[in-house]
Amino acid sequence: MTEGVAEILSGRSICVCAGSGGVGKTTTAAAIATGMAAQGLKVAVLTIDPARRLANSLGLPELGNEERRVDPAVLEAAGLGGDGELWALMLDAKRTFDELVERHAPDERSRDAILANRVYQELSNAVAGSQEYMAMEKLYELHHEQRYDLLVLDTPPTRNALDFLDAPERLSRFVDSRSLQFFLKPSRTGLRLLGRSTGLMFSVLKRVTGVDMLQDLSEFFQSFGDMAEGFSERARRVNEMLADPRTVFFVVTSPRGAAVDEAVFFHRRLRERHMPSGGVIVNRMTMIEDPGDDDVEDDLAALLGEGLGRKVARNFDDYRDIARGDRANLERLERELGRDPMILVPHLEDDVHDAAGLARMNEYLFAERGSRVPA
Repeated sequence: MTEGVAEILSGRSICVCAGSGGVGKTTTAAAIATGMAAQGLKVAVLTIDPARRLANSLGLPELGNEERRVDPAVLEAAGLGGDGELWALMLDAKRTFDELVERHAPDERSRDAILANRVYQELSNAVAGSQEYMAMEKLYELHHEQRYDLLVLDTPPTRNALDFLDAPERLSRFVDSRSLQFFLKPSRTGLRLLGRSTGLMFSVLKRVTGVDMLQDLSEFFQSFGDMAEGFSERARRVNEMLADPRTVFFVVTSPRGAAVDEAVFFHRRLRERHMPSGGVIVNRMTMIEDPGDDDVEDDLAALLGEGLGRKVARNFDDYRDIARGDRANLERLERELGRDPMILVPHLEDDVHDAAGLARMNEYLFAERGSRVPA
């Protein structure tokens, strides 16, 4: 029997949902979290999805950088009640970066200096636009606090999710790089070595804008240098957390060709990096057990009338073509997965936008199946 989500997550403390955009990854993360909370666990689900679909699906007006508990009555009304708790948050990357600085600053003076520094403010806003490392930083913080039985993370689309996997290593390389050490030389020595033309440019900028960019750069890199060792150690621990057997990655996809290509690509990267894989969740599957080739046009025409019957027959033929394509794509995905599970969720009649929709998804996510690709 193919395992369901509950069996795969047994004994795990972190579940990472990754995949390309538009495949239902956010709702899958929310469904997994609600399903595990219904089984008695204290669960937190984290998203960086700017569309705020997660908050809507859980009956919350909004989410922020701190966890908010989902009203148990909302879950009970959808048949998702239980003894567990469900909490949710939407990552604020800028705030998470600030908290990281506050945590690693050697003293209050250094902390205040870097938070007020104009270079840092621009840099932190830029990092907020590339949220991968901050997502893992928040994940690590909650994991380290051990207040939850399970953390479920919704990640950026796949190609960015690869950046998500590489983010701790990139940060370590930056902290240990010669470039950073160059800027960390005492006073302005390192910056002066940039050359006379660069110094002239900074001088002009200061006269025009009133901003001493050279001074800001010097102060920023000096302040960051005091925290470099802490950042590097934290990045190492984040990497260890992701590779830990108590972590599991689900690749979320649809059965369409391009999405399956992305799923194959990401699954291979997980293997290359020896990350613990929970398999693939396929959303919006066209579930016809046997598409067949029978011509039903005459039967439908006799039943519905000539005009309507022919239109319904053509629509049915198109639907069967989609089902055949889905089956072929999943057979290719199944060969790639080997022994890893593949869980199928059909194309539901209504869009999943509330707890009741999550409950419908969970009928498939948490069910065991005898076969992975419909026969």
